[in-house]
Amino acid sequence: MNVSLDRNLARLVTAKVQSGRYDSPADVVGEALRLLDERDRRRLESLRTEIRRGLKSGRATPLDMTTLKARIRKTAVAQKRRRSG
Repeated sequence: MNVSLDRNLARLVTAKVQSGRYDSPADVVGEALRLLDERDRRRLESLRTEIRRGLKSGRATPLDMTTLKARIRKTAVAQKRRRSG
C-alpha cells in the first residue's frame, strides 16, 4: 500500500525516523495508526458508557427554559460573589 503525506506530515515522519526511535517510516505510520485505533476505541466506549447512564437515568422530561435560565443566572451570581471575595 502506498500512502501520500502532505509536506508537514512527511517531515514529521522523517524526523521520527531520524531520532532513532523508529526504524522506518512504516514503523512511524504503524504506531500512529495503533494510537488512532486505541483513541477511537476509548471514545466509543466512553460514548457507550454515557448512553447507558442516560438510559438508566429514567424518562426524559420536558425542558423548562425559564427554570433553566434562572438556575444558570443563580450559579453565575454565586460564582461572581465567590471570586470577588
